[in-house]
Amino acid sequence: MIGIYEKALPASDNWSEKLATAKAAGYDFVEMSIDESGERLERLDWSADMRAVFRTAVANSGISVPSMCLSGHRRYPFGSADPDVRKKAKEIMEKAIKFALDVGIRTIQLAGYDVYYEKSTKESREQFFNGIDAAAELASRVQVMLAMEIMDYPLMNSISRWMKYAERIRTPWFQVYPDVGNLSAWMNDVPWELEIGIGRITGIHLKDTIAVGPGEPGQFRDVPFGSGCVDFVELFRTLTRLHYRGSFLIEMWTEKAEDPVAEIIKAREWILDRMKQGGFYSAGKT
Repeated sequence: MIGIYEKALPASDNWSEKLATAKAAGYDFVEMSIDESGERLERLDWSADMRAVFRTAVANSGISVPSMCLSGHRRYPFGSADPDVRKKAKEIMEKAIKFALDVGIRTIQLAGYDVYYEKSTKESREQFFNGIDAAAELASRVQVMLAMEIMDYPLMNSISRWMKYAERIRTPWFQVYPDVGNLSAWMNDVPWELEIGIGRITGIHLKDTIAVGPGEPGQFRDVPFGSGCVDFVELFRTLTRLHYRGSFLIEMWTEKAEDPVAEIIKAREWILDRMKQGGFYSAGKT
């Protein structure tokens, strides 16, 4: 299955339109964005009626919304030095889990930032762990999956780094959601990283990036497919070898592009071609 990120679709508050657009472009699902903007954070406060309208739109669409990208913690991080911000982070997490339960979202993707607009410290990293640990306990009770994204940030820039957290947070409801663009940009051994994490991967983000290097900060978004550092053909060869059976999410930010629909159609076709070259598509795994 191949899904598309909500922020790649034409900007709209109408979920029936969003889902119809994604389906017409050939996608199997949409990943919802709950980012740091007030507008998207307010979704977590939708009334019962608004949640019912969303569920109906999904049921009538023919495609699903199985996952949520919860990046609102960038604004309200678990690792903040401000206890009020940490309290807000906990509140957002609790609301997101309840929201997921109510609307049928199965996986909440977490952002691996201890802090974003503050300086990272030993204390911020420990507070981050404490917040994630408490979130995983709550999610485990209600069987909602939490999945950590591999980030554009050193704290969580590889599956092997995530595994150190997983060793401490021992629950099947805390898994990993690698972004192969971010994984590649940090000059990781991508096939090895995928191999050590293959049994813990809930889904894979597909995007291209420009690598970090000496004096080079890298670029982690808005890099056209094929112009960055990700070896997609080798990626799909590796996933074929590892018998990966999960979904893929094409991550783009084209909602305000001149023609977002043309962009997402082109991206899907480009990815399908690389899957075929890597033996994944021909193996019937999409």
